[in-house]
Amino acid sequence: MSATMTTPQRATRPIPTRRMSFDDAVQTVPTHFAVDEDLMLSHLAAALSAVFPDGEDYFVRSVRRYRDQITDPELKRQVAGFIGQEAMHGREHRVFNERLAALGYPTKRFEQWTKRGLALRERLMPPIHNLGATAALEHYTATLAELLLRDDETRALFGNDDVLGLFLWHALEESEHKAVAFDVFQAVGGSERVRVLSMNLITIAFLSTMVVQMSVSLLLDPATYRPGNLLRSWRRFSRSPIMRRALWRRLRDYNRPGFHPDDHDTTALVEHWRETLFGADGTLNDKLATAPAAG
Repeated sequence: MSATMTTPQRATRPIPTRRMSFDDAVQTVPTHFAVDEDLMLSHLAAALSAVFPDGEDYFVRSVRRYRDQITDPELKRQVAGFIGQEAMHGREHRVFNERLAALGYPTKRFEQWTKRGLALRERLMPPIHNLGATAALEHYTATLAELLLRDDETRALFGNDDVLGLFLWHALEESEHKAVAFDVFQAVGGSERVRVLSMNLITIAFLSTMVVQMSVSLLLDPATYRPGNLLRSWRRFSRSPIMRRALWRRLRDYNRPGFHPDDHDTTALVEHWRETLFGADGTLNDKLATAPAAG
């Protein structure tokens, strides 16, 4: 596919860079911030947050490498918005990770693991494979984002309003730019074989990382060893929306021939949450450090 082509799938969409500040808000987050001080859900959110800063940096590098090859003005604009949003995600999750580290979570150690692992991948794999991995991981984040934005039960698992606000902002923006890395990958000639292979490798790596990080984090938490605590938490976790087959079917849909992120239309969902979070009475307007930059 030529970089100068405009496809029906490449919708015109705003991708604003919202300069946020959760610095003060996260300073009062308690150790087990999930609903009912749930153990596993708190550690899952912490494990996800730990991979975001260096993961977002990797996404930006992978896409930016091909920016000069894109001549479609709409896609170039979306790439600029993508880079701006991902940079802010990395910053705000580093702030959250600092608070988690102060509470005893090994988030800074996990950040180092992520950084080293992705640096190794960049040395060993061709750039188009790193772009393919970025597109695949963006499908993971967009799918999880849609679950959070669409499902009341999932949002209720975040017991702390400030942590929920951080993840809702992140989820909204993942939904806003969900097709950008994919469209760049296609525009610069990424093949179906590389696209599917990247997803299969990323699935193994991502799920393994989450299992290992959650396990290490739980083993280091004294609350894990309180009688019945881990079992109660596992029962809730196993019944949570993240363990349902519908989520995993959506993730695996990426391997379908002809797949595009916009096949799952989230336009109305995005508009609803833009208004809820950043409209005239938006619940996160007080976290905006400056007016959003157009993207």
